[in-house]
Amino acid sequence: MTRRLALLAVSTAILLAACATKPPTAPGVPAAQQPSEPGAPAISPKMAANVEYLTKVAALQDRLYQVAAPLLIQNAELCKSHARNLLGFTAKNRFYYPGEYNEASHLAFNMGDQLQVTGVLAGSGAAHAGLKRGDGLVAAEGKPLPTGANASTLAGSVFGPLVSSKATINLTINRDGDQRDVPVPVTRACAFAIELGNADNVNSYADGNRVLVTRGMMNFTQNNDELAYVLARGMAHNLLGHAQSQRQTGTLGSLIDNLVSVRPDLSMLIGSGGIKAMPSEADAAADNLAVFLVARAGYKVDGIDDFWKRLAAAYPASVLNGYVANHPSTQARLAAIAKAQGEVKSKRAAKQPLVP
Repeated sequence: MTRRLALLAVSTAILLAACATKPPTAPGVPAAQQPSEPGAPAISPKMAANVEYLTKVAALQDRLYQVAAPLLIQNAELCKSHARNLLGFTAKNRFYYPGEYNEASHLAFNMGDQLQVTGVLAGSGAAHAGLKRGDGLVAAEGKPLPTGANASTLAGSVFGPLVSSKATINLTINRDGDQRDVPVPVTRACAFAIELGNADNVNSYADGNRVLVTRGMMNFTQNNDELAYVLARGMAHNLLGHAQSQRQTGTLGSLIDNLVSVRPDLSMLIGSGGIKAMPSEADAAADNLAVFLVARAGYKVDGIDDFWKRLAAAYPASVLNGYVANHPSTQARLAAIAKAQGEVKSKRAAKQPLVP
């Protein structure tokens, strides 16, 4: 997400799980090569490349937020002051994408001036209400929703008071040309914005309000359990206030702001990117909490240590702006993980709540 939409997700805790709708395609024909309408001229090679790029980004976002959903919802109790009421969807229009990607978003996702649902958080009120990607947002409790260039920002002023005061919000949507009302229950969940970083370095960043996972890290993970480990550690660092205590909120925030851009400035990743290595005791505390977050979300905990060993072997601390460079205390972390794994198993056997 851009910083504009990320701040909306954090401040109102309404719009979460941004994933994009893949365009319909004819069998065997890549989406990027198809004209936007029947009989329309073929789009330029550059525009086709932009459409293809946005479609690939959408697929990564889709996986990222599918994995994040149970972590956010099932851990509301542990998130405490970081938990908020939300509806459980994200919305964008074509103005979310800058410059040449504006038209590409129209071709790829049929986006126009109206906000449309781009992702629904599994298990949320929006999911239970049957909200779907591609639904156009017309009104909330009868109040028209904004359109145009500032729609993403202005929507927060409409949704914010409603979510804080109502158990269910009536949305008026446009689906396949038909207008209908959909009652959407409010859901309690962790209010961290989950971001995709458009870079190939294998890393993840957390600035206190957001968790970003780079494209490189997503490609390194072999299954959803491993991606859940990465997300859970970012959530744990946020819950424990590590960005603030290490005085890195500004540095991490600026890095995330850059990496969520469609085409980020990769020069910011040269060297350490200005990020200080996390102290051993802070990292161990994050690992301990992360194991519980993962277990409560229904993901496997047995493979957590093996994943971090594999990552440390493939991308050691000498690889600048890699995960292990920012979190170098691998052995201390593995000890914390083993201890937490044992506690989770003991609590499950005793049928006790999974609370660290």
